[in-house]
Amino acid sequence: MMENLTALSYDLRKDVINMIRSGKAGHIGGDMSVIDTLVTLYFKQMNISPENMDDENRDLFILSKGHSMEAYYAVLAEKNFVNLDEVCDTKEKRDLLSVTPAAALGSCRWKLKDPKENAEEFEEIIRILRKNNIGYFVYTGGNDSMDTVYKLSIYCKENNIDDIKVMGAPKTIDNDLGETDHCPGFGSAAKFIATAFTEIACDCFVYDVPSVTIVEVMGRNAGWLTASSALARTEERRVPQLIYLCEKVFDEEKFIEDVNKALEKENNIIVAVSEGVKDATGHYVGEETKSGKEDAFGHKYLSGIGKYLEGLVGNRIGCKVRSVELNILQRCAGYMLSETDIIESRNLGAFAAVSAIRGKSGKMSAVRRISDDPYQVEIVLSDLSKIANYEKKVPMEWINEEGNDIKDELLTYLKPLIQGEVQIPYENGIPKRFIL
Repeated sequence: MMENLTALSYDLRKDVINMIRSGKAGHIGGDMSVIDTLVTLYFKQMNISPENMDDENRDLFILSKGHSMEAYYAVLAEKNFVNLDEVCDTKEKRDLLSVTPAAALGSCRWKLKDPKENAEEFEEIIRILRKNNIGYFVYTGGNDSMDTVYKLSIYCKENNIDDIKVMGAPKTIDNDLGETDHCPGFGSAAKFIATAFTEIACDCFVYDVPSVTIVEVMGRNAGWLTASSALARTEERRVPQLIYLCEKVFDEEKFIEDVNKALEKENNIIVAVSEGVKDATGHYVGEETKSGKEDAFGHKYLSGIGKYLEGLVGNRIGCKVRSVELNILQRCAGYMLSETDIIESRNLGAFAAVSAIRGKSGKMSAVRRISDDPYQVEIVLSDLSKIANYEKKVPMEWINEEGNDIKDELLTYLKPLIQGEVQIPYENGIPKRFIL
């Protein structure tokens, strides 16, 4: 028996090392010293298992040493308290999941109503959670998801529901959540967008004839993704030459003037434009060309600004012009990952889960930036009441007065978020993905 436990301790030590290495944080000494004790307690001495959690006679264990939590997680996972095998039955699959776009796990577009108007929804959620013995509900997503988490946490608080803790974990390439410096997913999307612009430039600059290429980038009300196109700029080539964010009023006449001035300096012009740019009346530019349909949260489906401006340039200037819509590739180009983004994503999710276990509820894990150079951050908890249904936009002082470019302050903010590369597995010559 003891030989088996010794072997298990050895294997779990390797899991701890991998955990700390992946997260780039942890205290190896404490983990290594406590692992034998934990293994002996959980696999020999204590009367405790996932099956008897409701038994009043089960044993209780409290680990007060926070610096040894990695060892504790490893033991709990091995004991099936953290049952990853239900969806990832091998370590290979778990590693694969970490570099697969989050959409692989599915999504939800259900908008919860005010609990005072429709308490039945909330009662059903609580019933399902309790039925499945779920005491910690960590919900990942953006503005609408944090609205869901906030409403559910308020319902639990007002109805004295203490056995379920509700936490938010940020995840949105839009980067528009408040109370956090930036959001998981954004860094990798920004890296992809910047790379796409460098590749587009390679093609565009082949031609000697005057040409304009308009690239439509996601961003309904916040221009963070569009701004990231500036990361493609180098000393040798400044592309895109023009950048239009949705925070600034878009004037078609000024746009044509900007393009003409740019063409006077060089033949090949690349323009980055947010899909959600609006005119002085508050209407989306080229709104008559859009479907007018809305999602469950009342947001209009947007696309087509690139094609609209392509027609405008063709009619008004008459040069060679084309448009490119990056579309959903911005969300799912999992082969272009920022190491910084992946590490922070894991840390934010883990922090939300640990905080829930420690009794916190109604909060969201968030990033607080300490410095730009060297880049340093810390993970903190933020109040959902300040986050739900709030959109963090690009500060106006980070956009130039003409509204056709960004300032260096925004580049300083962006650059650390795309640093580092992630090795991903390939199969038959293409990136391998996790399939649920």
